[in-house]
Amino acid sequence: MSRPELQAPPEIYYGDSEAKKYTTSTRNQQIQADMTYRALELLHLPPDDPAILLDIGCGSGLSGEILDEEGYIWAGVDIAPSMLEVALEREVEGDLFLQDIGQGFGFRPGSFDGAISISVLQWLLNAETSHPTSSPPHRLNRFFTTLHTALRNPSRAILQFYPTSDDQIQLITSIAQRAGFGGGIVVDYPNSKKARKVFLCLFVGGGGGGQQQQLPKGLEGEEDGHVCFERRREKERKRDRSGKRKAVKDRDWILKKKELYRQRGKEGVPRDSKYTGRKRKATF
Repeated sequence: MSRPELQAPPEIYYGDSEAKKYTTSTRNQQIQADMTYRALELLHLPPDDPAILLDIGCGSGLSGEILDEEGYIWAGVDIAPSMLEVALEREVEGDLFLQDIGQGFGFRPGSFDGAISISVLQWLLNAETSHPTSSPPHRLNRFFTTLHTALRNPSRAILQFYPTSDDQIQLITSIAQRAGFGGGIVVDYPNSKKARKVFLCLFVGGGGGGQQQQLPKGLEGEEDGHVCFERRREKERKRDRSGKRKAVKDRDWILKKKELYRQRGKEGVPRDSKYTGRKRKATF
């Protein structure tokens, strides 16, 4: 079967039916969760740091919900209106933007502490028209240049994608480096046709103290489903089959959410009290 990016532009391919089908697929949910947790590992953020992250190609918010559960503040961009509609229906917590990433970002310099992207970058490798601004090099240049500006110094961007050739990898990495990024390619399970995953790990600035950030190592051997992502499995038990989080009534969770809302400037957040998170008695 032909790859999705070869069939139609993303805003057309992911129409209403395809957006819902993709989101409710338990297989897609698991793959997305696995790669999101791996991207966060490669992002290497300080623990318990309420960082602000950019989810590039956020779709219906499958990755964004994990960012939210991990305590990050996030914003998501996507070009497919139907995907964003599903994200709104699922009540994801991040701020959503309808955006063609090939035209670049309009965020203020240093807005984000990091960025992740899952299965998106390959969509920029296809020219939709013959106009010069639609060429992959032009769109990639706009993407990486404005992404570099939107990230603070130092920071990282972890972009998982599906290249079809070494030439595509070379094109992407060379344009990213010209935009000012350091870093390179990290490949997990390089000898496995099924589990192999390619991550573009990009650095902005150094690692502090004048030191250069070190490129992480890819995972080797065969993927062990009984060992990897134990934390993810525990959280997946809290989800229903639609992919939406089940109700959470823990007091600490509620206080954490309210604090995130306050940090983001949301108005009308209720004050904390001894009654916050208290289970109400049943009434008849």
